[in-house]
Amino acid sequence: MTASADRHERFPGLRRRGFLAAGGAAGLGVLALAGCSGPAGTGDAAAEGDGTPRRGGRLRAAFAGGGASETLDPHLGNLFADAARSKALFDKLADYGADLSAVPRLAEKWEPSSGLDRWTITLRQAEFHDGKPVTAADVLYSYRRIADPEKAYRARASLEPIDLKASRATGERTVEFVLKRPTAEFPNVLAAFGAYIVQDGATEFDREPIGSGPFRFVSFTPGRSTVLRRNDAHWDGAPHLDELEFVVANEESARINALLGGQVEYAHELNPATGRAHEKAGAIEIVRLRNSAMQAFAMKTDRPPFDDPRVREAFFLIADRQELVDGALSGAGEKGNDLFGKGYEYYADELPQREQDIGRARRLLRQAGAEGLKVTLDTSAVAAGFTEAAGIFRDQAARAGVGVTVRMGSKDSYWKDILDSGTLCCYRSGAMPIESHISQRLLTDSTTNATKWQDENFDALYQQAQSTKDKTARAALYGRMQRRLHAEGGFLVWGFGDWILGVARSLRGVAREAPANTLDWARFDKVWLA
Repeated sequence: MTASADRHERFPGLRRRGFLAAGGAAGLGVLALAGCSGPAGTGDAAAEGDGTPRRGGRLRAAFAGGGASETLDPHLGNLFADAARSKALFDKLADYGADLSAVPRLAEKWEPSSGLDRWTITLRQAEFHDGKPVTAADVLYSYRRIADPEKAYRARASLEPIDLKASRATGERTVEFVLKRPTAEFPNVLAAFGAYIVQDGATEFDREPIGSGPFRFVSFTPGRSTVLRRNDAHWDGAPHLDELEFVVANEESARINALLGGQVEYAHELNPATGRAHEKAGAIEIVRLRNSAMQAFAMKTDRPPFDDPRVREAFFLIADRQELVDGALSGAGEKGNDLFGKGYEYYADELPQREQDIGRARRLLRQAGAEGLKVTLDTSAVAAGFTEAAGIFRDQAARAGVGVTVRMGSKDSYWKDILDSGTLCCYRSGAMPIESHISQRLLTDSTTNATKWQDENFDALYQQAQSTKDKTARAALYGRMQRRLHAEGGFLVWGFGDWILGVARSLRGVAREAPANTLDWARFDKVWLA
């Protein structure tokens, strides 16, 4: 089914094309990722002061899209537009709160075994759009579909801890997941990006997808428009809106111009300069989602010169983080402290903020026999601020006697290239739990270990944490791991960028505390038109 043929005659600014790679996944780690609590989330709570919700109307939301190859298959999505459409049409068992802890969605509750290697999930009473109940069979089918080794489904790696052959339904609304090893943070798996629940046997999603989400399908034209209608029977309450339309506008200029022209009410992903220009103008409202994107330089710890921890510490001390935030992010963010996940659950905020100290950096380099060091810093225009950050850090390093050569990489292959090649590179990640960041990027067998951090004791601490049922004791173990990383890790985390949205003055209820890709980000079932 397709949208009306006059879509681009009515919205001429949306014809302009451009490309957006999903930031949380490769660079954004995809993105994900809100202060939600229980099943109802916090869409309304976050909107305090926006007035009484009003029912009705069609919201038009502009996102960058993926062209004619777009799909509504929730297991295939990679772009922010895919994530927002999937969230509107489908549900996951859990999702991420503002602190990146898992909160229940279709799962009413979860209970671990004493050994943390079996988890029983109890589903809430929910229905698909055709009136059929969501059952344990649907959950198992969905996860087994995602785990198909012949397919490139996004959440496949996240589901790796589950032994899906041994897992089984123990009732119509209960599932026993058998795990390959103890996993204390198993709810994070349930909340993984792309781990949506579909009907048992479903294979076709682009003609008339049937989910259990807050909106029902109306029409879909790949690369152009998706129209959805309110699901009055949604388990979390019916949306305030009558209809929701996603329109594709790949270039940022097209999104902001459509918003200013009244052609859309929501423009996703604006750059800092645009946000600053319109912040005080009054025609539209700028929403900043804090701590949405970690900004860093990744040092390869398995090769010279960064196989010497003194050199890594020297580079930590070379960085003027505020200058990087101001210059590369146009001030739209806050300083980092060489750790991922500022503001997230388990973040070691007790560690002192590291500041620039050129004198000590020089002494450490001299001790390491690295005076006059020359390094190549790989960067690319693949993410906003990368080339600017590289230039700023090159100048900062020169003050410590370090020569940095900036090398531009391909936007198309950058994320793949930097995993194994080079010694120093620009790096970005979107919101994800700190545990997921560790497991995916910092263990000896992690598949996206850009810093090549490999330490048996660190691995053992992670396994100990995953086998620890008491949350306080587990938090202490994560604290020990972060202290190691802060002292000698390979990520020089210089900042956390805001995710910037533009919304019409008539749009109310937009969450302000939800990092990109979390539950309350793009929470269109909780917004309304005044």
